[in-house]
Amino acid sequence: MVLQEINHAGAGGLWAELVSNRGFEAGGESIPSNIYPWSILGDESLLIVSTDRSSCFERNKVALRMEVLCDNEGPIICPAEGVGIYNPGYWGMNIEQQKTYRVLMYVRSSESINITVSFTGSNGARTLATSNIVSSDVSNWTMIEVLLEATGSDPNSRLQLMTTRKGVIWFDQVSAMPLDTFKGHGFRQDLFQMLADLRPRFIRFPGGSYVEGEWLRNSFQWKVTVGPWEERPGHFNDVWQYWTDDGLGLFEFLQLAEDLGSLPIWVFNTGISLNDQIDTQRILPFVQEILDGIEFARGDPNSTWGYVRAAMGHPEPFDLRHVAIGNQDCGKTNYHGNYLKFYSAIKNAYPDINVISNCDASSTPLDHPADFYDFHVYGDANYVFASARNFDRTARLGPKAFVSEYAVTGKDAGNGNLLAALAQAGLLVGLERNSDAVEMASNAPLFVNANDRRFNPDAIVFDSSKVYGTPSYWMQTFFKESNGAMLLNSTLGAKTSASLAASAILWKSSDDGRQYLRIKVVNFGSSTVNLKITIDNLDSNLIQAIGSTQTILKSSSLMDENSFKEPHKVTPVQSPLKAAGKSMTVLLYPHTFTSFDLLTLLTMSQAI
Repeated sequence: MVLQEINHAGAGGLWAELVSNRGFEAGGESIPSNIYPWSILGDESLLIVSTDRSSCFERNKVALRMEVLCDNEGPIICPAEGVGIYNPGYWGMNIEQQKTYRVLMYVRSSESINITVSFTGSNGARTLATSNIVSSDVSNWTMIEVLLEATGSDPNSRLQLMTTRKGVIWFDQVSAMPLDTFKGHGFRQDLFQMLADLRPRFIRFPGGSYVEGEWLRNSFQWKVTVGPWEERPGHFNDVWQYWTDDGLGLFEFLQLAEDLGSLPIWVFNTGISLNDQIDTQRILPFVQEILDGIEFARGDPNSTWGYVRAAMGHPEPFDLRHVAIGNQDCGKTNYHGNYLKFYSAIKNAYPDINVISNCDASSTPLDHPADFYDFHVYGDANYVFASARNFDRTARLGPKAFVSEYAVTGKDAGNGNLLAALAQAGLLVGLERNSDAVEMASNAPLFVNANDRRFNPDAIVFDSSKVYGTPSYWMQTFFKESNGAMLLNSTLGAKTSASLAASAILWKSSDDGRQYLRIKVVNFGSSTVNLKITIDNLDSNLIQAIGSTQTILKSSSLMDENSFKEPHKVTPVQSPLKAAGKSMTVLLYPHTFTSFDLLTLLTMSQAI
């Protein structure tokens, strides 16, 4: 799976932070600055809100200054509810009744403070949770924590900080997160579960073009994404045009892979962005950055960067075995020279790490060393389906392919429809048949916040409170048992339609411990096909009709999509396979993806 900061996949998505622009840094270092999406509550005659550079955090100096001109007594009386600021989060905060939320903030004032911290409905009229912060001494920056238990629910809530007391209050690093994130690691539970249900073998992060940036100054730089969250400066994601506070940093990506039981694949910047590059003769400081990053992931807790990881609560090394040198950089002026510098340094320090090149070796051998090579497939539905045969003639010598990004794009994609899913299913079937030449494959992008569709289609769609899988998501569930399965030789007859793609595996169920022979067939055409399936070299007594099933992904229209209103409009339907046997004729309806799972008495050793 590819997890990239695109479509607000992390910020405002999988990373469960509710506050957008929590450190007031999104408006830039110059002051006064834009504090969007923070807004002011109260008449402008009652308070003045601005920014200055007085924060106690060296890497993020901007703080919010709120001067309250009214009071609870005297000539200018504050409204009963007070005046202050509010944050709507990422298109609304999902506050749920009886759940508890931790609100953290840094506060400074020369006077005593009395601040009301609340979750309210979108217009502020309904209070869902509230607490008062009263302190007589916050003359120095002070971290304050409040736990709020919600008495009501609203998916479009906001966080309010209000006061009725005259004076100047500074705020910085205001955070709000639900307590029930996955294992307390900060991941939104429902989105994490959608990902976990696919049983991903690996997680490729943090991109994608996000790794490169439009300009190097805005590329993903791992060192400023680790350590205490309040000390992270954040950065502008200039490729996809939004700010990220970098709550989802290198540590969190590694933690996510571990929580999923997946291998992490770290894609790092090679000194190349979409618009500028570092000359190879000046690349060594960038190389050292990556060596330090690998030490952060794998180093002894007494090492320089292993110590930082341990201080973050993970003394044991992460299981980092793969790194990718760049993203879609092959052919750029300095890539070859920079690649060799990174490769040599990594292999000298960590000879066991698998290094992935950006250059395609499917038809022409690489002119540089690599353990794997990256391969992307984007195009219309017909192109993606036809790409199933890309690796049929690829040499079996040399590095294997990592198809790290594939998707149907353009008008065929919609917002994620059945047509795109079937084309991608055909591609995956072809990659599975060529697993001696292809090591791994992943759909991209993975997540999309429905309020910020920067790329279509995506596998998982969400908003502040809801989530559903596109047909492409459900298509991928047909392959979740492929990891660790045995690929079986399968061929389609010479007269079989070119609109069919098929593969076969033997897999062991983790639920019942039994062995199944799975035959997957995509009918990408518009005609019904009567397909005769014959299983050679297998005693018919080893196939059990009872317990065998067929699962079909289909819909009434190729353009059908799932939605929040109809999240299961296009999802797989399973039924008994009564005709299961060594030889059987099955009906393949037009525009369908079918999995035939035959319960067998076969063991892996017998199959070999």
